[in-house]
Amino acid sequence: MLLFPKTTEFNRRIPKQKFYNHLSVSPQIKKIFVEQIAAINWTNKLAPTTLNVKSGERVTEIEVFHLLLNQKGLDERVLQLIDKEIPYHILFELEYEGQIQVWIGYKEESQTRAETFKVNRYYQTDWMTKDEIHFEIAGLNMDALYDGLIKQAAGDSLRIEANESVGVAIQRTEEKEKLEKQILALEKKLYKEKQFNRQVQLNTELKILHKQMEELISG
Repeated sequence: MLLFPKTTEFNRRIPKQKFYNHLSVSPQIKKIFVEQIAAINWTNKLAPTTLNVKSGERVTEIEVFHLLLNQKGLDERVLQLIDKEIPYHILFELEYEGQIQVWIGYKEESQTRAETFKVNRYYQTDWMTKDEIHFEIAGLNMDALYDGLIKQAAGDSLRIEANESVGVAIQRTEEKEKLEKQILALEKKLYKEKQFNRQVQLNTELKILHKQMEELISG
């Protein structure tokens, strides 16, 4: 299990029924809770009151949830549901047969609904043994601490340029993925298109997207 300072220990078990009995969840999600999760424990509370750090502008607390699983892997929709209901940032530690995998979502406060959060995407480590898994707490405030945890979970899957924030890096990654999908869709259209004038038009659109991709990658 992840080892955080003793001052952060919380150690409270949360009945999984709390999530699927009292919330508006589909029968499918309820089934996933029952079949995939054995137990949920709230193990740590990372906050200015438990660590020698300042509060952040975006992040006030980070909760650490340990999920003991009945299988190797968990449906991401379960994490989304928990994240939606808990108004704090969450680090998930999944355990199955002595192996650990850490998940964390880039969670932002909603711009349309006060005191609600949305998770843009999740990042996770590989499955590792308890001895191999290690996360460092670093940063002078909660924002920096949170960004550091995301970097550790994401590893090489998130490219962060010098002096670039995690939020900006994630936004750039999402824009790149969107452009890649648009380029792929246009290439398929171009391959099937028989009319010359339409081919020229699609080629022009494709060149524009490739140029946007080059600018995005080069920064």
